[in-house]
Amino acid sequence: MKILFIHQNFPGQFKFLAPALVQQGHEVVAMIMQKTEATQWQGVRLIPYAASRGTTQDIHPWVSDFETKTIRGEACFRAALQVKEQGFHPDVIIAHHGWGESLFLKEVWPEVKLGIFCEFYYHPHGYDVGFDPEFPAEDAGDVCRLQLKNMNNLLHFQVADAGISPTHFQADSFPEPFRSKITVVHDGIDTKAVAPNPEISLTLNDNLVLTRKNEVITFVNRNMEPYRGYHIFMRALPEILKKRPNARVLLVGGDDVSYGARPKDGCKWKDIFVEEVRSQISDEDWGRVHFLGNIDYELFIPLLQLSTVHVYLTYPFVLSWSLLEAMSAECAIVASDTQPLHEAIKHNETGRLVDFFDVDGLANEVCELLSNPEERERLGKNARKFAKENYDLKTVCLPQQLQWVDSLGRLTNQQK
Repeated sequence: MKILFIHQNFPGQFKFLAPALVQQGHEVVAMIMQKTEATQWQGVRLIPYAASRGTTQDIHPWVSDFETKTIRGEACFRAALQVKEQGFHPDVIIAHHGWGESLFLKEVWPEVKLGIFCEFYYHPHGYDVGFDPEFPAEDAGDVCRLQLKNMNNLLHFQVADAGISPTHFQADSFPEPFRSKITVVHDGIDTKAVAPNPEISLTLNDNLVLTRKNEVITFVNRNMEPYRGYHIFMRALPEILKKRPNARVLLVGGDDVSYGARPKDGCKWKDIFVEEVRSQISDEDWGRVHFLGNIDYELFIPLLQLSTVHVYLTYPFVLSWSLLEAMSAECAIVASDTQPLHEAIKHNETGRLVDFFDVDGLANEVCELLSNPEERERLGKNARKFAKENYDLKTVCLPQQLQWVDSLGRLTNQQK
């Protein structure tokens, strides 16, 4: 088949699927909104394109999101017309539709089946919005803005033939009738590459060498922000550091915002919650807290292999890859008792669950596990077994993804 990928930051979620399709002998092309001199990536032909205009100044804030998606959709549409004129006619289009690029592609290739990556459908109630009472909406109209933010989803429901979603929680956020078109298959974890390593050592700041003999607490997210429970973790730190005088705390992530609102006055969530707890922590204990920022993936896996206890917290939102990678690395995990976790963490089987807002409960669970090596080993082995059985890239997820693509191709052929 001829397969066209659409992803503004390709490969993104398709980093395993696209090369696997190349290896099967398919002709694979990706249209990307990135400036690059490269013409190929792992056998995938790259076609970069760019938007021809920017957003409108002072546009109504409720529709600014959709204007951005329309601009991207137009850019992809016009680039696709050129691709078609050059003789490329895909059998299947696979798109991450979240930024709007694939909105108008059925106008270019009306007979081609379109499969979309269904990451999340926005809800004004019952999911992430309004979950944390500490950060209420400042504008009652935010619920109206959120309804309009789903315009991109709703318009895609009219043109997409199938969807794929990494978790049931994410798929179930989408309404019927489109929910019935979504297949749940995770992007996949390479459990052979992300595996325990008892001999691991990691050097911090060129002088501090940590091994599995050290007591290491890890906390990993793209950015330090409330959506991923950073404020709750920081508030648990004083008690954890007091009870565990030898523990080192390694925090991975930037100081920007990936999800939700930014703090006021140009502040950083990272700094706000450091300042909140710093007076409760002695200078000596604070010296055991290490903010590592964003690190390369080559360092991320050793960090998980080093972890004694790994903490993962999240609002009811998209589940992070890092949680499943921590399971694959055989980490003993303490996680928030929120809906996205329920598919992976079974309390006292593959990890420990605590109420998202229970600061004392989080501190107690972490400290209890730190003092109980047998329980850590049991939970870690169970977590890895679960990850291998349910999220392994090569034996579970990739075969199902390839089957999904093949089913799209068969639909196209039936229509010809």
